[in-house]
Amino acid sequence: MDPKFEKPYDAKETEPRIYKKWEESGFFNPDNLPKKNGKPFSIIMPPPNANGRLHAGHALFITLEDIMIRYKRMRGFRALWVPGADHAGFETQIVYEKKLEKEGRSRFQIPREKLYEEIYNFTIENKKYMEDDIRRLGASCDWTRERFTLDPDIVKEVQKTFVEMFNDGLIYRGKRPVNWCTKHQTSLSDVETVSEERADPLYYMKYGPFTLATVRPETKFGDTAIAVNPKDPRYKDYIGKEVEIETLIGKARLMVIGDEYVDPEFGTGVVKVTPAHDANDFEMGLRHNLPIVEVIDHHGKLNEKAGKYADLKISEARKKVVEDLKKEGLLEKIDEKYTHVVKTCYKCGTVIEPRIMNQWFVKMSPLAKLAHDAFKEGKLTFIPEQYGKIFNYWMENTIDWNISRQIVWGIPIPARVCETCGEGFVHEKKTSCLKCGGSLVPDPDTFDTWFSSGQWPLLTLNYPDGNDFKNFYPIDVMETGYDLVFKWIPRMVIFGLYKTQKVPFHTIYMNGLVNDAHGKKMSKSKGNVISPINLIATFGADAFRMGLVYGNAPGNDLSLREDKIKGQKHFANKIWNASRFVISITGNIGKEKPVLSSQDAAYLSELSQLVSEITKEMDSHQYHIVSEKLYAYFWYTFADAIIEETKIRLKNGTPEEKISARYALREILTTSLCLLHPFMPFVTEEVWQLLPFTDTLLMVEAWPSVK
Repeated sequence: MDPKFEKPYDAKETEPRIYKKWEESGFFNPDNLPKKNGKPFSIIMPPPNANGRLHAGHALFITLEDIMIRYKRMRGFRALWVPGADHAGFETQIVYEKKLEKEGRSRFQIPREKLYEEIYNFTIENKKYMEDDIRRLGASCDWTRERFTLDPDIVKEVQKTFVEMFNDGLIYRGKRPVNWCTKHQTSLSDVETVSEERADPLYYMKYGPFTLATVRPETKFGDTAIAVNPKDPRYKDYIGKEVEIETLIGKARLMVIGDEYVDPEFGTGVVKVTPAHDANDFEMGLRHNLPIVEVIDHHGKLNEKAGKYADLKISEARKKVVEDLKKEGLLEKIDEKYTHVVKTCYKCGTVIEPRIMNQWFVKMSPLAKLAHDAFKEGKLTFIPEQYGKIFNYWMENTIDWNISRQIVWGIPIPARVCETCGEGFVHEKKTSCLKCGGSLVPDPDTFDTWFSSGQWPLLTLNYPDGNDFKNFYPIDVMETGYDLVFKWIPRMVIFGLYKTQKVPFHTIYMNGLVNDAHGKKMSKSKGNVISPINLIATFGADAFRMGLVYGNAPGNDLSLREDKIKGQKHFANKIWNASRFVISITGNIGKEKPVLSSQDAAYLSELSQLVSEITKEMDSHQYHIVSEKLYAYFWYTFADAIIEETKIRLKNGTPEEKISARYALREILTTSLCLLHPFMPFVTEEVWQLLPFTDTLLMVEAWPSVK
């Protein structure tokens, strides 16, 4: 028997050595697989952010996808798993800004080209660590096909899509409300904001003949109308008339409009209309042709139109305005416990300030209809299925998507803009604006990250002319977190249908979030972040992988407990020790099947039934059930029962019974190693290489046949 079996299983020594063996074999590349004519099967790795190490959520999806690809490879498919990395525009720039803050620098003080270069070098350096982490997890992805969202050909294709969509009337430049983060000085799409329920004071102010309620008295200097519901009998006689109000900086006259948007039950049924600082007010302004008066600047301070309140931050201005309203007798009352929903930046928590800005927008309605129809026609299958309903809801309730970001790090938008009025031009060759005559300059904005990552299945497979696109598109499974069901998934479906008239994938497997041992979301501020690499260093990658999927149904959140990972380390040791015993007493028997005893025939019949069940469950992505069955069978049925019973026959049985017992043990072991391999690839491969009659890698061994 191999001397390695004389020692306990050592994951730290084994795993790097085995991974190197796999990678050097070339079998991660489907072009090198023994069965080159197998049916293609492909998955695309959701590209982790290139700016840092992997977190536990990454580890879960990488484990699940590796299980899928290893299983299909063993089933004889030409299995392709494309790895990648995301430049993660806004998020990476935030990470780098924190680094700059520690160094006493600011991105606003660094020339644009210099800042981009710094972030690029920072990202590429961290990308290496991220990729090493993926290897530590045992990911059998094809590194020869690895893609980065800033690869030159990808940048070119993303920009080409922008121009195509502009030509097709699906992208436009518009002056519309955007979600503005005053801390990071950029606009954000709706999916990059967090809606929080908060309790804020509701101020009842006197407006001429009315009293109206608002949570934002500081924006009163930008009011351009007063609105009531046209069906509200209390105010119908005022509609269409002008009223005079006191504004704290002088008198003003405002028109009273009737609009169905106004809720008669809110406050007094009268609202002020501030089109420049509220998205709903902006829409009312369009319907009633109201002027737009901006009184808050991009830093979140009141501007010169607010008179003596200019240069005050929003919170300071609100406090001062309320004090002055009280002094002037213009504040009727304050409801201190008004509960409402506030949008905040998803990264820093700063309250979003709606601003009217010239930005690039995607017309979502016609594109969302393509996705909606594809879902209704059964071209998309969600696991679990309830996420299909969520996906469909978002496709039925879309708003135009702001794709331009005021940051340096990202893919440049291939357009020019007017320095004076902000108008945008894609094809215009002239140097002056056709609208106002101002000078045209390259658009300094970059694309929203989702605009490039939404095209990921196309970009990774070298659309439109690459062989991989011809052979592997659409991909078979898109596996990702359920939190991306309304962010990433719709955009991939939309781009796939727009560019190819095909859905980019047929099955969407949604994994849950990975929380701490108490079910709490991990965050650095809470100090409860668990590093997957630290757990792997302690317990091994096999134990960590098995701990992530064992009993973890798709779409369910996972509480990551160290004791669960430790338990799977014991299981890896059990596999090693049981294998050592079986190999020690079966090494000298031949491959020919002997006459089996009734007991051994029953054992192999039970195993055959298990193979049949597991194969069906693997095909239906029930990895949580498979992991439980394999654990129970190997530990309790095989190691604790079959091996112990067989020891008696090996000691006291006839020569024929001993040969039968040895053969059955070897069959059960080799079959179990194959079944376990997608879940625990390292220890199973190590044992496989120590078998006396194997000359192939387990990763390309045939999956046990279903009888």
